[in-house]
Amino acid sequence: MKNWILMAAVVALSSCGDYNKVLKSTDPAYKLERAIQYYDQGNYSKAYPLFDELMASYRGTTKAQDVYRYFAKTLYGQRDYLLASYHFKRFAQTFPADAFAEEAAYLSSYCAYLEAPSKTLDPAYTYQAMDELQLFINTHPNSPFLDKANGHMDELRERLEEKSYLIAKGYHHRNQYASSVVSFNVMLSEYPDSPRREEAMYFRIESAVKYAENSIDAKKAERFRDADTYVKEYLAAYPEGPHAGQVASFARRVAAGTKK
Repeated sequence: MKNWILMAAVVALSSCGDYNKVLKSTDPAYKLERAIQYYDQGNYSKAYPLFDELMASYRGTTKAQDVYRYFAKTLYGQRDYLLASYHFKRFAQTFPADAFAEEAAYLSSYCAYLEAPSKTLDPAYTYQAMDELQLFINTHPNSPFLDKANGHMDELRERLEEKSYLIAKGYHHRNQYASSVVSFNVMLSEYPDSPRREEAMYFRIESAVKYAENSIDAKKAERFRDADTYVKEYLAAYPEGPHAGQVASFARRVAAGTKK
């Protein structure tokens, strides 16, 4: 056991010394060869500083795009998606005739997609990712990456749709009925084909009725009229929907409220 630990330590020290030798080398060709070796081995933390340095060494040469391609892909390998996205886009713009340019444009948008947060967090990066994906879709209509880009777009739309629903449902559960009605209206308007549509329309009715019932007398008639509109819209769309019975009960409460 001790011999094995000693051997592992010797190998580690040897590897460290070898890497320091590469870093100190003044031969760009040797550094590039070793950087590619580190990249191929998946050792991105060692490859990155070498490619970063070599970007300047090979600028303006025929190898510039090769070095830049590896540099951007090393960032991607390290899951630094924000920087990788920037450099993939810059590669595509700088070397549009390169064989990697189209893939780089796709990877730029894909990195933005990977950086987008879950549906429960701030959607700013989600909108940014959708902009990047839409740009790729618009500028590369015949790309072999088009199906993937459209799939990412669909997933991000679903995230935003679910987030919109959860916000409205959250207001409903906290008895903030006015905000709930407004939020469900926004959700239903922005996502008319949502699989959550029936549920959203039902909870909008429940919120609207309770909002009307808890309103001051001067506002009740107007708010019951709104609730009545939502009841009619639900029954027209889902006459035998899973919440049709509860909606009929709310309809009776609306009718009672409008008579007062």
